[in-house]
Amino acid sequence: MTLLMLILIPLLGAAVIAFSPERQAKWLCLAWSLIALGAAVYAAFTFNWMERTGAFQFSASWTWIESLGIELSLGADSVSMLLILLTALLAPICALASFTAVQERQKLYYSTMLVLFAAMTGVFAARDLIFFYLCFEFTLAPMYVLISQWGSSNRKAAATKFFLYTFTGSIIALAGLVYIAWKWTQIGDGWSFAISDLEIAASQMSMFEQGWVLLALMVGFAVKVPLFPVHTWLPLAHTEAPTAGSVILAGVLLKLGTYAIYRFVLPFTPLAIQEYAPLIAVLAIIGIIYTGLICWVQRDVKKLVAYSSVSHLGFCVLGLMALNTIGAAGSVMYMVNHGLSTGALFLCIGMMYERYHTRSLDEVGGLASRMPVWAFFMVFFTLASVGLPGLNGFVGEFMCLLGTFQSGAVDFPGGTTGPLGPWYAIAAASGMIIAAIYLLYMVGRIVFGPLREPSDHHAHPVLPTDLNLREIGILAPLAVLCLGLGVYPTPVLRSLEAPINRVGVIAGFHDIEAPGSDETAPAHTLVLVPEEAWP
Repeated sequence: MTLLMLILIPLLGAAVIAFSPERQAKWLCLAWSLIALGAAVYAAFTFNWMERTGAFQFSASWTWIESLGIELSLGADSVSMLLILLTALLAPICALASFTAVQERQKLYYSTMLVLFAAMTGVFAARDLIFFYLCFEFTLAPMYVLISQWGSSNRKAAATKFFLYTFTGSIIALAGLVYIAWKWTQIGDGWSFAISDLEIAASQMSMFEQGWVLLALMVGFAVKVPLFPVHTWLPLAHTEAPTAGSVILAGVLLKLGTYAIYRFVLPFTPLAIQEYAPLIAVLAIIGIIYTGLICWVQRDVKKLVAYSSVSHLGFCVLGLMALNTIGAAGSVMYMVNHGLSTGALFLCIGMMYERYHTRSLDEVGGLASRMPVWAFFMVFFTLASVGLPGLNGFVGEFMCLLGTFQSGAVDFPGGTTGPLGPWYAIAAASGMIIAAIYLLYMVGRIVFGPLREPSDHHAHPVLPTDLNLREIGILAPLAVLCLGLGVYPTPVLRSLEAPINRVGVIAGFHDIEAPGSDETAPAHTLVLVPEEAWP
């Protein structure tokens, strides 16, 4: 029931807000999101992070449509639990960030936001295909409402483009998933949409079948990431969305795509992914470099950070395509770290925009002299996004590149080698250099140098010149987490070993005998060291 409560709490909060006075909406949203965060933290404390088999915990299942084998099934391993915690953390932060930014139709705004957080939590907690897809698809509606109703001047076009791209991709992905479910009817007793059953059914597919299923899944999930060349909806959606909408997009919504690749593509199409991983990796690298070069010439600071998300998430996909534990663990770390640092950058930009009503690097700059506290956070989160050693961005990025570099040295069954190798890592690493250039240039223009303010600028009627305590309280927890995960990521990495090893075994990676153990472990996974031997 734990995971079900994490989904129901924000839904209940949305219902309460819908029947409450307008002036209480923001406080009710904050209260219910804090309750959801408290429940998530309690779940984290009762969760066994060092479970040795990678089994799903908090499992629960209810029969829905028995004749079709449809159940509501929930469960979480450490990968999904980390993303659930990230979702729960960002909920009260987004609510607080909207207190002064959103003044119209507050009941609709805050109830829609809570519904969106419930749907995203459902994606990470789902253990059957139908519930996963319902939550995955349902995220479109509230996000469309947030962008179209509270976005900037071109919000309608941005919301429509976002909806059409992601909805079309999701339908194509559904076709591939349903084919696997149909495959189960050939070997099982009737229909089943349980993910564990579909993993078995997928293993019975031929290379030809897996190839087509891989294409269908990647079309749908690549749009959500987004992966080049189906990324063009994201910069417009980010730019036009309200600040909280951009934080939700960068922090969690984009991770639905990379999480789905990890959860479905790797175990469902093991033969095809070994064959086509180089092609997918090339698309990821093109996205890393191409969108980085676009960022280089952007004058709109919010659009610059939006394009940088495409580049950064290319590293997530690249780590998964390495087909080894180092790359996969780096990808999961990058999902969490990108949500923290890039989400925080959008918050900083939103706080600046509330005061100056512009995002142009040509109209505003040198704000360190006017807003020193804001400047500190802006520089800090930019360095985290760049991947400065000691901050969270470095850990996932380095592991994705290291996994890519080592991929070619791994032997698969049948005498084939890993799909990637050093040249892929070198090409992707050039994207890190480009990222450092455009992000540091952005900071140099907007934070340092002579003060530049719009000619029609006047003091905000409510907000002070620099950040107030509410805004500092929004950014401070994210800064602490960025520093903590950068300095000491070991507990998180240890918790990822077992579930990622499990995915490696299901995907058919080469098995070897683990030293000092009678068990076997995939050749390119981290060997599970007995707990008593840990330092």
